Amino acid sequence: MTNSKLNIVILAAGKGTRMHSNKPKVLHEVGGKPILAHVIACAKALQADKIIVVYGYGGETVRETFAHENITWVNQAEQLGTGHAVQQAAPYLDADAQTLVLLGDVPLVDANVCKKLIEQANNKLAILSFNKSDPTGYGRIVRAATGNVTAIVEHKDATEAQRKIIEVNTGMMAMPNRFLTKWLSQLTNNNAQGEYYLTDIVTLAVAQSIEVVAQITADEWSVTGINCKTDLSQIERVLQSRIAQKLLEQGVTLNDPARLDVRGMLTCGRDVEIDVNCVFEGNVTLGDNVKIAANCVIKNAVIKTGAQIAAFTHIDAAEVGANSRIGPYARLRPGTVLQSETHIGNFVELKNAQVDIGSKVNHLSYVGDTTIGKNVNIGAGTITCNYDGANKFKTVIEDGAFIGSDSQLVAPVTIGKNATIAAGSTITRDAPADALTFCRAKEQKSIMGWKRPVKIKPS
Repeated sequence: MTNSKLNIVILAAGKGTRMHSNKPKVLHEVGGKPILAHVIACAKALQADKIIVVYGYGGETVRETFAHENITWVNQAEQLGTGHAVQQAAPYLDADAQTLVLLGDVPLVDANVCKKLIEQANNKLAILSFNKSDPTGYGRIVRAATGNVTAIVEHKDATEAQRKIIEVNTGMMAMPNRFLTKWLSQLTNNNAQGEYYLTDIVTLAVAQSIEVVAQITADEWSVTGINCKTDLSQIERVLQSRIAQKLLEQGVTLNDPARLDVRGMLTCGRDVEIDVNCVFEGNVTLGDNVKIAANCVIKNAVIKTGAQIAAFTHIDAAEVGANSRIGPYARLRPGTVLQSETHIGNFVELKNAQVDIGSKVNHLSYVGDTTIGKNVNIGAGTITCNYDGANKFKTVIEDGAFIGSDSQLVAPVTIGKNATIAAGSTITRDAPADALTFCRAKEQKSIMGWKRPVKIKPS
């Protein structure tokens, strides 16, 4: 009998005491995503008909984190073992399906390995195992002379002979639900821990003449769970190493693959170069011939063909046009869109700014809530004063304008086409096109009793 439907049960109820954190273990991050998110992604890649997550400690926080996912949530109020956890999920299993059991703290789980395990589980109990040089603490796989599995014995319950076995259980297994639901009802807690072991279903299967097979994986990291911060850091390095290797194979130049962090999805074109200590978060796309210098942080951004990002630049939810030059020490904040051939220099911050072809903001400036036309030059120390302490306003700088150094443009204001603003000016009214505008006070004045604006409530 073939089971075409697939249920996946993810065990994620553990508190993670050794993490020494108030955060549920499965919400600690690997590669910029919660540990559990990696396991759920694997389940989705396997096209499961139903994903059931057994949660416990910090459950509401876990559920809220994954509120956008189509998941059946099952609470394991008491931690009475893996068998007990799956028993909680039993009422939600489809009778005509097959179940794959995954662990919520194993982020590098391999979907291809899981697929093979599912294929082996037709009319059988299929277990995923691996060989461990020091198997202390792991359940041992006990095989008959035929090679079939006869039992999984937990370390605390194992004999001296059994403890010498190096093939160990990963906790991941697959089987038809018509077998699983019956076995779950037959589990007992007659063991050293007083818990209901899911692994005891092996003994039940053997007693009922149902074949038990074990698939050995050579990739130990793909079945390694996280129990402490040391584990977390090791898995992070393994993941980053694998990401770096894939980028190298695609032709990306990494000056030091060991000093790269990708916390999301990084897509690279041809002849991309990335220097050391760069961090990529969210979804980042680098076009052909893009160069990223050292110590940059780039998040949810598109960097187009030929752009060069100098050292220590931060880019967040922004777009950089082709052949642009950014940094060093530049900061592009959300809503910033740069067209081609733009120059954004050192210690320049842009927020919600649209900059057209060939324009330059090269030194020590803040430009926020601003539209800049083509071939505009913004002098050093220029500030668009977009915030009056309560509300924000827009600045428009039209094509060809030249803004002298140390100018303040007090929004809302428009600088006309080819206008020139003299250095040191504070502009509070629109500046006409093709003219020189300047404003320099000769005396200091105070207005007594002046009140700051208050925030305008939306109507």
